[in-house]
Amino acid sequence: MKVVILAGGLGTRIAEESQFIPKPMIEIGGKPILWHIMKTYSHWGHNEFIICAGYKQHVIKDFFSNYVLHNSDVTFDFSGEGNITIHKNYSEPWRVTVINTGYNTLTAGRIKKIQPYTNGESFLLTYGDGVSDVNVNEVIKFHESHGKICTITAVQPEGRFGALTLDGDKVLSFREKSRTDVPFINVGYMVMRPEIFDYIEGDFMLEQEPFDKILQADEMRAYKYTGFWQCMDTIRDQRKLESLWQTGMAPWKLWEDKF
Repeated sequence: MKVVILAGGLGTRIAEESQFIPKPMIEIGGKPILWHIMKTYSHWGHNEFIICAGYKQHVIKDFFSNYVLHNSDVTFDFSGEGNITIHKNYSEPWRVTVINTGYNTLTAGRIKKIQPYTNGESFLLTYGDGVSDVNVNEVIKFHESHGKICTITAVQPEGRFGALTLDGDKVLSFREKSRTDVPFINVGYMVMRPEIFDYIEGDFMLEQEPFDKILQADEMRAYKYTGFWQCMDTIRDQRKLESLWQTGMAPWKLWEDKF
């Protein structure tokens, strides 16, 4: 299946970095988080990508236009015609289509704009700022088992704050907040049948009008996942992911390094 990645937003909550580059291009371990997401899908055998770009979309195009060159052994011959010889190509077997879906377009509008590139087939869909060790093929298997239009992957993120039990203004207890206290959220890693496009009319957030219509039609199911997922919404999140990567404890790193 083709993998559609939403990578066009402004990333205002991590403006320290996104003022210079698109949020999905903020690096973890020297590589954009977009690359990490793609490596995860590639690990499960999905190597054809459609990137919904927008804000500073040229940065994403520049990254992929130079990807082979930057990941290969190269000879630059300036003595003759200035030829470039690539000796070893360490890049992945990816086919990447980058689509400029607009500067201010909302997520559903971005998805609608890439419809011609999906060839009327089901596709995978995720956000460009979250990594996970979820087995994508198991999500697909679950999706095919229920026959609905849309499958989302749902997790209960770790609570960041302690939970209080109160009686009026009297504190009865204080404890660390557990996952069971936190509602499930949609973290991406979705599967969509082509009928999803029939539910997108106009420019909206995917989670609003389109998903509301899909819910009313009973065409959505959730794949509940209890493993690792982490978004990169803030600098704090970025530093957490960087620490996991640098200490060799990144759960989403399912692939083997080539060199």
